[in-house]
Amino acid sequence: MLYILAIALCIAADQAVKLYVTSHLALYESAPLLPGFLELFYIQNTGGGFSILTNHTQLLTVLTAALMAVIAVLLVKKVFSHPLAMWTLTLILGGGLGNLIDRVRLGYVVDMFNFQFVSYPVFNVADILVVCGTIGFAAYYLLLHDRIAEKETSSNGTDRPASGA
Repeated sequence: MLYILAIALCIAADQAVKLYVTSHLALYESAPLLPGFLELFYIQNTGGGFSILTNHTQLLTVLTAALMAVIAVLLVKKVFSHPLAMWTLTLILGGGLGNLIDRVRLGYVVDMFNFQFVSYPVFNVADILVVCGTIGFAAYYLLLHDRIAEKETSSNGTDRPASGA
């Protein structure tokens, strides 16, 4: 239940920022957020991250929907029982659904955060959630998953040494 609430909050935060930007800025208009560092810059992205697959919204919609369904199944079945894994998957699902809503509803994703000090693609709250969740899950899987699985296996008694030797 807590994960469902967190997913809903992620989606709400993403959609609220997008609503604010689309109602306060014209397309390609910018406004300073942290002057010299970060600005709001309203664009419509028909591609994926770094604008890959630009103008292939239908393909990206299907791929995103399929991936979000897989992540939802992983969460519901608690395939990864550790809270870190569950929370990182929650972030990915919340962000992915936020962008999926845009693709289905609008045919593009609303992006708005633009770094002013470096050339980097414009991004949104959902992108932040997906990236942070993915990095967190990768760290969990690479650094903790095997140790946790070993502990669970040994505590279940399935990995006991043979007796009488």
